[in-house]
Amino acid sequence: MTRILLLFAFLFTAPAPALAVDFPPLSGRVVDQADLLNPQQEQELTQRLDALQRATSRQLVVATVPSLQNLTIEDYGYQLGRAWGIGQRNANNGIILLVAPTERKVRIEVGYGLEGIVTDALSSQIVNQQMLPRFRDNDYPGGIMAGADALIQQLQAPPEAAEQAAVAAQQAENQRQASGGGRHHRNRGVSIGPLIVWGGIFLFIILPALGAGLGGRRYRGRRGVSIWGPGQGYGQGPGGGLGWMLMGAALSNLNRRGGGSSWGGGGSDWGGGGGGSWGGGGGGFSGGGGSFGGGGASGGW
Repeated sequence: MTRILLLFAFLFTAPAPALAVDFPPLSGRVVDQADLLNPQQEQELTQRLDALQRATSRQLVVATVPSLQNLTIEDYGYQLGRAWGIGQRNANNGIILLVAPTERKVRIEVGYGLEGIVTDALSSQIVNQQMLPRFRDNDYPGGIMAGADALIQQLQAPPEAAEQAAVAAQQAENQRQASGGGRHHRNRGVSIGPLIVWGGIFLFIILPALGAGLGGRRYRGRRGVSIWGPGQGYGQGPGGGLGWMLMGAALSNLNRRGGGSSWGGGGSDWGGGGGGSWGGGGGGFSGGGGSFGGGGASGGW
């Protein structure tokens, strides 16, 4: 029993390896890898986003990508936000407006500290009312500008006005659900990650540990992968290595799903300051180490 407890303690405290994704470099407040904006539109949008950050210290970045690399837009947006570190480290006050025209998907990815005012319901309202109608007409610049303007308006609003807008969006969402109109919820997609990780835990950790404690025999598959036997510890042999990979692939998935609700809990960023730094020494642009937990909304056209 002691051995099993030690294995679980190691499992839930050891860092899990991240799956490699080829993210574009954070080259500015607008990263238009899909070439949806012309230079004048990109410059105009950059100026608006710069003015927002100067006025509030909140950071909004617009990103378009040619491919989601076989990820859902929810997974891609979450990982991109953490890779870029949008928002201040101590305030987590960053947002990414992500557009993937090849997959015909759009997402507003909201940092932890802004989930109280840019709620799931409000994000969904912006996506469905401001952006998708324009995208369906192939007006990508218009949809991007409209979505960014709506977010800027909410982020610059006084606290009471921002809270009222968030409450109104939630009430509209509740009415839509009550009338059978469906729910525009925080869509994270369907993932088999949790099944893989817990299957790996059982097969490569719990089962060998129990077998060792009960004096069980060691059985090997055709490729010599041990799945039961005395002395089998976490990470030993090919079976242990495979178990680590399985857990690494999905523990970050589970961690993301533990991210805040639409109302964000404590720590919502209502003010401009909030500590933290922006980096980007020498005049360059970078995030400030902000973190994300899966808040926001997605849509498709």
